[in-house]
Amino acid sequence: MDYLTLLQVLDSTVRLATPLLLACLAGLFSERAGIFDIGLEGKMLLAAFFSAAVAYVTGSVWLGLLAGIASSMVLAGLHGLASITFRGNQLISGVAINFLAAGMTVLIAQDWFKQGGRTPSLIGGARFEPITLPLAETLQPVPVIGPLYHDLISGHTVLVYIAFLCVPATWWLLYRTRFGLRLRAVGENPAAVDTAGVSVVGLRYAAVAICGILCGIAGAYLATALQAGFVKDMTAGRGYIALAALIFAKWRPWYALSATLLFGLLQAVALRYQNIDLGGVVIPVQVMDALPYILTVVILAGFVGKAIPPRAGGEPYVKER
Repeated sequence: MDYLTLLQVLDSTVRLATPLLLACLAGLFSERAGIFDIGLEGKMLLAAFFSAAVAYVTGSVWLGLLAGIASSMVLAGLHGLASITFRGNQLISGVAINFLAAGMTVLIAQDWFKQGGRTPSLIGGARFEPITLPLAETLQPVPVIGPLYHDLISGHTVLVYIAFLCVPATWWLLYRTRFGLRLRAVGENPAAVDTAGVSVVGLRYAAVAICGILCGIAGAYLATALQAGFVKDMTAGRGYIALAALIFAKWRPWYALSATLLFGLLQAVALRYQNIDLGGVVIPVQVMDALPYILTVVILAGFVGKAIPPRAGGEPYVKER
């Protein structure tokens, strides 16, 4: 593999890891506050549809992004209502959201656009365009550094840069602010937080809302940046892969970046190298495509060691009288 081919694979890794990273950080906020969220997949899917639909109708990708975030936050609100207010089973609520989004997106898309559950292709201002960073063209002829800057760092859409900036922002918010301290405490010992006079319900709803925003951006990225429109079930299990990456990362932001880049690399390799010949044994393309999902199963089976979730995770908080 030559240097330019390596850069192309890494460039694809960054693009494919972006929705996983956003969804992983979304789950991190929610689960750090004690709310398990299986519904990342559903929120991303609904956001992908509404962002593509609104972007197509209005011709503005930014309005599409806002629509995607709003739709994701509606599902996040439903999950919060079921899990926090009514103290329902968080896992069942998340699964219900996934089924709801899978059915609703196809039904509405068919009713609106009559294209078999998909939206028309997005063009022009209805899509996020790549951004060329300063001096990218000037530095391109420079050996090693030039292609690295031009081909790998530059040339991505704004949502990619937002996603990677979210990692240090999440670290700072969780570990350097009063809000982050309280959020983590709610996931570990909500009774102690309540005793200190801080609203457990309010903090958990805030975490669920942040989760909805990040899932909305992830879904919008899929439909308006990575691809040019919405198709049925386009999230393709990315919400579940993000959950596996979150466990792999042990609920820490910087580890989440590494884990999602690993999954993105596997997807990039599967797309670029198909039917690989290893000493006369040809690995079918289906095996390469299944690599990210195989790694998901391996991680969830405990291959990387025991990951300890927040102690109050999945448990509704009942205020003592």
